[in-house]
Amino acid sequence: MVFNITSIKTSSDGVWQDDNPLHYAFPLLIVQTTLVIFISRLLSFFLKPLRQPKVIAEILGGILLGPSALGQYKELTQWVFPSWSTPILESVASVGLLFFLFLVGLELDLTSIRRSGRRALWIASSGILLSFLFGIGITFLLRKTVIGADRVGFAQCFLFMGVSLSITAFPVLARILAELKLLTTQVGETAMAAAAFNDIAAWILLALAVALAGGSHKSPLLSLWVLMSGVGFVIFMVVAVRPAMEWVASRCSKPGHHDHVEEGFICLTLAGVMISGFMTDLIGIHSIFGAFVFGLMIPKHGEFAGTLIRRIEDFVCGLLLPLYFASSGLKTNVNKIKGMEAFGLLAVVISTACTGKILGTFLMGMLCMIPARESLALGLLMNTKGLVELIVLNIGKEKKVLNDEMFAILVMMALVTTFMTTPMVMAVYKPARKILSIVHHRSLMESSSHYLRTLQAELRVLACVHGSKNSPSMINLIDSIQSPNTYSNMKLYILHLLELTERSSSIMMVHKVRKNGVPRINNFREGKSDYKLESAVLKESKVKVRSLTTISALPTMHDDICHVADKKRAAIIILPFHRQPQRGYNEEEPALIGQGWEVVNQRVLSHAPCTVALLVDRGLSRSNPKRVCVVFIGGPDNREALELGGRMAAQADTKLTIIRFLMKSGEDENHSPIKPEDADIDKVNLKKKIKD
Repeated sequence: MVFNITSIKTSSDGVWQDDNPLHYAFPLLIVQTTLVIFISRLLSFFLKPLRQPKVIAEILGGILLGPSALGQYKELTQWVFPSWSTPILESVASVGLLFFLFLVGLELDLTSIRRSGRRALWIASSGILLSFLFGIGITFLLRKTVIGADRVGFAQCFLFMGVSLSITAFPVLARILAELKLLTTQVGETAMAAAAFNDIAAWILLALAVALAGGSHKSPLLSLWVLMSGVGFVIFMVVAVRPAMEWVASRCSKPGHHDHVEEGFICLTLAGVMISGFMTDLIGIHSIFGAFVFGLMIPKHGEFAGTLIRRIEDFVCGLLLPLYFASSGLKTNVNKIKGMEAFGLLAVVISTACTGKILGTFLMGMLCMIPARESLALGLLMNTKGLVELIVLNIGKEKKVLNDEMFAILVMMALVTTFMTTPMVMAVYKPARKILSIVHHRSLMESSSHYLRTLQAELRVLACVHGSKNSPSMINLIDSIQSPNTYSNMKLYILHLLELTERSSSIMMVHKVRKNGVPRINNFREGKSDYKLESAVLKESKVKVRSLTTISALPTMHDDICHVADKKRAAIIILPFHRQPQRGYNEEEPALIGQGWEVVNQRVLSHAPCTVALLVDRGLSRSNPKRVCVVFIGGPDNREALELGGRMAAQADTKLTIIRFLMKSGEDENHSPIKPEDADIDKVNLKKKIKD
C-alpha cells in the first residue's frame, strides 16, 4: 500500500470505524517496539548460557528484523516496517541513542582515568596505532574489491575504517569483565582504564571523520570550520557548563538532599542533553557528540550523577535503545555478502581487526612488564566492539562513506569479535574462583582460647554488608565478640557486597571501587547517628581490620564470598538475613534486604568453608549491660553458637544466659538417639562456658 507521508496521522479512530491502527504512526510504533523488545529478550535468553553480553542479542535481533531474514517477506515488511514509518522509528531511536551517549559520558570518570597511570594510556595508544596502520591496507583492499567503494575520498574512508577497527566498546567490556569476575583484578582495572582512553580517542577521531565527510562534497575549508567549531564547543563546555554542573552537584550533595534530588535540576540536565545535541548537529558534527561531551562535564562524585543514571537508564537502555538496533538492522543486508570472494574479504577484515588490536595491546603489555598471559588477555578484552562500533558504522553509512556491502561486512566483524571475547579470555586467562573441594571445615572452636592456649590462635571473621541499613547492627555484633580477655586475637575482614546488573549505574560502582584501589568502609548512616567502623572495632589493640569489596551478579556472588573466606582462612562468615516486608511492617525498622539475597545466603550456607552466621536484624541495641541468650539443644551448630556466646560473655558489660533443651527418651532434635559421649561433650562445654 502506498502512503503519502504528509497525510499520515498520529492515531486512529479504532477498528469499529474501519480504521487499521497499523496505518497510523503511534499504534504502529507501539507494535514495532513490542516486537523488537520481544525478539531481543528472547535471543538474550538463549545466548545467556554462552555468557554473551546482551548487546549481541540486540544486534542479532535487529539483523533478523531487517532484509537479512524476516525482511525478505515483503508482506511482513509492508505490514510492520513500512517505508513511511522509517523516519518516525529512527527519530525515536535517535532520542534513545542521544541519552545513551550521555550515559556513556557519565560512566567515564576522567579523574579515575587520569589516576590509572601511563601504562593504560600506552596500551590504548598502541592498540589504536596498529589498528589504524592495518586499516590503511583494508581500505585499499575494500576500494579495489567492493563495487562503488571508491566513490568516497580515501581520507574519509580510511578514518572511518581506522576507527571501526580500533574502537573498544567500554560499556560492553565492563559487562564482560563482570561476567568473568575480573573487574577488581589487575587485568580488569588496566582494561577498563585503557578502554576509557580508547573511547575518548575514538570519539575525537570519529568527529574528525564526520567533519571531513561533511565537507568533502563542497569545499575542504568547510571541514576546517567544522573542526574549529567543534573545538570551540568543547572549550565552552569545559569553561562554562562544567562549573555550573559542579554547582548543581554540590547543591544536591548537601545534607538533606542525600536521598532526594530536586526535579528542577533533573529537568535542567535532560534539557541540557538535548540542547548540546542540537548544538553539535548545528555545527555539522553528529548530535551524539554533544550529549557525550555533556555527560563528561557532570561531576562523578556525590549523589547527582548516580541519581541521573537511575532515573533514565531503564527507559533508555530497556526501551529506546533496542529501537536503534532495529533501525540499524533494517539497513543491514547480510545477503550482500555473496560468493567466495566476499566471504574471503569478510575473513580478511575480521582477522586484520583482531590481529591489529590484540597484537598491539600484547606487545605494549609485554613492554610494560605485564606477564604474557595477562597481556594476551588484555588484547582479547580490548578487541570488544559491540554497540559503539555499530554507532560508528551507522554514522558512516549515513554520511555515504560506507555502502551496503561494506556496512554488512563491518557489522559482521563487530559481531564476531565481540562474540569471541568471552570464550577466548576464559581459555587464556580465568583465575580459579570456585572452591571445588574443602579439605577442612574451619570453626570458631579451633580459634578458641580453650583449645589453643599455647598457639596464640587468631579468630578471623568475615562480615558481609550490603550497605548502610544493616551496618550498625553488624558493627554492634562484631563489637560484642571482640573478647579482649581471651587469648586469641581477632582479624576482621569487611566484605562490601555490591550487586552488578545490566544497568549503567553498575559502571559507576566500578569507578568508585577503583578510585582508591580497594575502598574503605568508614561511614554508615542510620538516622542522625554516624558509625565509624574502624573506630568501633579498633578500640582494642588485638583487632585488625581489612576492607574488601566484591562486585558480581547475585547468582554468582556466593562464589566470591566463599573464595574470600577460604583465601583469608576465616573461621566464621556473618551474613545479613534476607528479610521480607510483612503486613503491618514498620518502615522505620532497619535492614530490609530483599528476596534476591535469599539465594545468596542459601548458596553460601551450602558451599562455605567455615561456620556461617545469619544476622537477623531487629535493631541490635547498644545499651549496657548487654543481655545475650544462647539456646542450646546439641550438635555442631549449637556448639558454635555456644562458643560465640562465650566470647560475648568475656566482656564485662555482657550478661549471658544459656538455656539447654533436652529431648525426651534420649533423642536429639532429629529424633536420632543421643550418644553418651556427645552428651558428655555438651555437658563439659556448657560447664566451661558457665565457669568462664
